[in-house]
Amino acid sequence: MYSGGFIGKVLRVDLTQRTTTAEDLPGEWARDYIGGAGLGIKYLYDEVAAGVDPLGSDNKLIFMNGPFTGTDTPCASRLAVVSKSPLTGAVAMALTGGFFPAELKFAGWDAIIIEGKADAPVYLWIKDDKVQIRDASNLWGLNTPDAQWTLKDDLHDQNVRIACIGPAGERLNKIACIINERRAAGRKGVGAVMGSKNLKAIAVRGTNPVPIADQAKFKAALKFFRDAMKASPQLYPHFSKTGTPAVAEVTTAMGICSAKNYSGTGMFPLGDLGMESQDAHNVGRNPCYKCPVGCSQMKLARGQYEGILAEGPEFESLYAVGTACGNSNLDAVIAADRLCDDIGLDVMSAGATIGFAMELYEKGILTKEMCDGIELTWGNHEALLEVLRRMGHRRPGIGELLADGMKVAAEKIGNGAEHYETTIKGMELPAYDVRGAKAHGLSYATSYTGADHNRGYAFQEIFGIPVPYEVDRFAYEGKGKLARWNQDVRTATCDNAPMCAFVLDMAVPDVALQNTAQLMEATTGMPYNEDDVYAAGERTLNVAKAFNMREGFTRADDKLPRRLMEEGIPDGASKGEMIPQDKLDLMLDEYYTARGWDENGVPTAAKLESLGLGDIAKDLGIA
Repeated sequence: MYSGGFIGKVLRVDLTQRTTTAEDLPGEWARDYIGGAGLGIKYLYDEVAAGVDPLGSDNKLIFMNGPFTGTDTPCASRLAVVSKSPLTGAVAMALTGGFFPAELKFAGWDAIIIEGKADAPVYLWIKDDKVQIRDASNLWGLNTPDAQWTLKDDLHDQNVRIACIGPAGERLNKIACIINERRAAGRKGVGAVMGSKNLKAIAVRGTNPVPIADQAKFKAALKFFRDAMKASPQLYPHFSKTGTPAVAEVTTAMGICSAKNYSGTGMFPLGDLGMESQDAHNVGRNPCYKCPVGCSQMKLARGQYEGILAEGPEFESLYAVGTACGNSNLDAVIAADRLCDDIGLDVMSAGATIGFAMELYEKGILTKEMCDGIELTWGNHEALLEVLRRMGHRRPGIGELLADGMKVAAEKIGNGAEHYETTIKGMELPAYDVRGAKAHGLSYATSYTGADHNRGYAFQEIFGIPVPYEVDRFAYEGKGKLARWNQDVRTATCDNAPMCAFVLDMAVPDVALQNTAQLMEATTGMPYNEDDVYAAGERTLNVAKAFNMREGFTRADDKLPRRLMEEGIPDGASKGEMIPQDKLDLMLDEYYTARGWDENGVPTAAKLESLGLGDIAKDLGIA
């Protein structure tokens, strides 16, 4: 069905048997799901049975490109990593950028499906159509920069692109991530899945161009996209120079930049974390492949952490190892962010978990003795970095206690610790305090991955962008329909394409569907329109929902943490705001109705059949 964009090849790697095979990518699937998250979740649903141990050999780890990856399309060097999450037990889907996604496409592969488990540490070496499973005993135990440098030297090619795990993934930390160069496929524990398979790294080198079906249409589609990017009042004048850290000041002004495990929102001044200090620490940028924006800022720490260089920290890092822990020392935030990347630990979950532990320490639930003599007080950045090291290496004591994230730690600690837990479906909350942004909060609650700000980002509430219409961020009515629209559009245009969500939210939100449809038709040669794009997003979310239902998730799991439902924001521009259960129920009812699901959040047979998912309706026994 396609004549460009896709290579048409999927690499299947069985680590148990140490075999590699090439398979065709079904054309109908490419049309129905576009790529990235959509195709990855389709494969996951079909191939990973209910009840599979996420860290067992029967789970699969899927690296899925999109049709625009490796082309001249701006901001499209993105790749989805899909699996069953060891952190939540639900669908894990993490996006990553940089150069690795494009290099995989140049090597002639749309996807890699990793299954089984090697009997000893290995890495995967892909050079165009030549694929080898090689010994990685010399790499095991190395942090992510050292593993990449060593592997490039071993392969005698500094242009090899590598995705790898660090000590956290090797030790099966449920909040471990996958790092390629300085980019992370973070959250949900995909690094632990990779470690559970004894797979240290995937190294790729490609030399083939990506075919384009219609060059004239493609040129026109690129012009449309680039013109929209140039016309944005925010993208090049501001975002390309500041990146996501600027969101810290925006959300602080709104009173929704969360602090101290969500207990100090509106009360914690940014101080050294503000843009003036951020700009003073900038030493350059590191754009992804074919990205004219270059939002990723390189920052150099000073003072006590002199000489530590990190990419970022992004806004979520400023929160996780900054405000969430009562820490306003930017040099320490840079050092902590870099440490997490080096050991392969998801900075968001790790920092939020330490913030949780700091509150327990304040309440007396965690004692100094339980923390190995470390004074885990708010703002103690030396303690923060020491505990991160111990978590990443799963050292006995506080390291082991916190290594698998907040939910597991709360269960181990007991004594009322669960009352301070801020997770959804087992995953730690991001930076935005959604008590002051209701549609954003509803997307948190209903996200198939757990607490995830990127699965239905409510830019209408956060940035005041009136697309598809203007909203009141404090209102409850209408937020079910808005959350559904945000999730479907972002899934299709960002996660499935996949493309950079920052650019699409800021530059082309009003034409995102048109933009993706034009690129899809020009690149692949398949007739494609805006309705097709929207349906691909909706279809993906229904398959993800079906996977989670098969794992036992129900309406009761579409919830918010106790604190967000029972305690008002203590101060600031959103003071007093919360989302009580009755208001959440109101939004959920509206959301389910908008989705064509029943009152329990179960997709109806009619809805599934309208999306071409009748087989899933039968599989789930939905009449």
